[in-house]
Amino acid sequence: MKRVKINRWTAALAAVGLVSAASVASAQSSGTVTNSATTTNSNVATTNSTGGFFTRFDKAMREQLGEPAYEAPATNAPPPHHRGHPTPFDSPPYPTGDWQIGGTPIIGDENALPTYPLTEAMWSIPTLGDAMKNNKINLYGWEDVSGNFSSSRDTAAGPNANFPMGYDSRPNRLEQNQGVLFLERDPDEFQTDHLDWGFRYSVLYGLDYRYMISRGFLSSQLLKSAPGVIGQPAGNLGNFYGVDMPMMYFDFYIPNIADGMNIRVGRIISEPDIEAQLAPNNLMSSHSLLYTFDPYCQWGVFTSTKLNANWTVQAGICAGDDVAPWQKDPETQPTGTVMIQWQSDNNKDSFYGGANSFNNGDFGYNNLQAYVGTWTHKFNDWCWTSQEAWYMYMHGASTGPTTSVPYQNGAFPVRPGYAPEWATVNYTMFRLGASTFLTIRNEYFDDFVGSRTGYDTCYTEHSIGLTWWPDKLMTVRPELRYDRSINKMAFNNGTRYQQFTASCDVIFHF
Repeated sequence: MKRVKINRWTAALAAVGLVSAASVASAQSSGTVTNSATTTNSNVATTNSTGGFFTRFDKAMREQLGEPAYEAPATNAPPPHHRGHPTPFDSPPYPTGDWQIGGTPIIGDENALPTYPLTEAMWSIPTLGDAMKNNKINLYGWEDVSGNFSSSRDTAAGPNANFPMGYDSRPNRLEQNQGVLFLERDPDEFQTDHLDWGFRYSVLYGLDYRYMISRGFLSSQLLKSAPGVIGQPAGNLGNFYGVDMPMMYFDFYIPNIADGMNIRVGRIISEPDIEAQLAPNNLMSSHSLLYTFDPYCQWGVFTSTKLNANWTVQAGICAGDDVAPWQKDPETQPTGTVMIQWQSDNNKDSFYGGANSFNNGDFGYNNLQAYVGTWTHKFNDWCWTSQEAWYMYMHGASTGPTTSVPYQNGAFPVRPGYAPEWATVNYTMFRLGASTFLTIRNEYFDDFVGSRTGYDTCYTEHSIGLTWWPDKLMTVRPELRYDRSINKMAFNNGTRYQQFTASCDVIFHF
């Protein structure tokens, strides 16, 4: 039997589990369990206004650990503050209740955040808490820990034997994926009578930082020597654990342009994709190959304009993909992004697509010309599906490091010149209960010249996963996954055609 490697975060995971169990038991035995819906900024519990900060934080934690994640709205509940079509999904258990769109708050929605225990405790602090509450400023976060059993194993060739699977590229381990803290204010974009503003400042620590790094910003943790980066066998893997700040931006809402315009300025997670970097926003524990190897973060100015209930258009300009504006790199140049969202009148279908990034396409750290589209269809309240496809490329690629391109975000290709790739992935979700759903994922990924994974081969991937919210603060996601490389061996450090993994992650919100 394979030995699961345990790092220093295993004790933290065990502690979280013990504290959670004790808190649930205490909450249930003390009669603090309630049947209220998820608390928002406009309805904060008033029972935590006494005692010190940690007393209030503990009490809020115990209360929310004893409450269900989802409850159907009361029959006499007031209508939600949402202009346009009704939200198609319940969140929780799904990561979001709206049709897919990135780079903006939902235009036409109040965008009220759930009030997590840390926010409740902060809002009870005299003066500072009053200022935060009056300005709808939230401080909250989560810890995401995972473990996997894999048919691959560490060898002398390196510890990244699960690669190109993301994010848990190391087999048979418990990992601390991401501990995240958000300081955030979302603008009220339901109202139409005044300008509003918002911001998000995020800090992340864990294994997942390596998939978010922009060259020139905290990147020395990862980019230690060429030719290396995320997992190319010949490359330097950098620090496995590190820090990043994947989102640092301001939002400005202008209600009297069309049906509302949002302007976002700063560092964002790129707009497209079914999946998301941050664990609570993802439909499964692991990530598809499609998502693992497309652009992640961009620095720039991004506009989103809601034309009517059916159409939203987005246009922006950034410094390039996964590179800081001040970094000297061939891709550090004005780079455009244009996306369109369409929703059907019957609220059953949505399309979201366009150009994620385009410029001259010259070979750089991650100068991808990326064109993407996603169609989502809701069959009924218990089943929906989403299909995404993209095509990406760079010109003039080199098979090894050069003076101007010493690092690659993916891999140096096996053949020089034009470096393209395409992929498609399907997600189909089945609601099993109020706080539980099942996901089936199938994908095909063609890395023509190995410029993403280091292997010029096609891949298929098939996964099934469960998402379960035992209460408001915890999410448990077990998963089974099968990967296969078609043309040459790419798994287990290039020694196997296929890989099977069984994994599970636990997210604890605070």
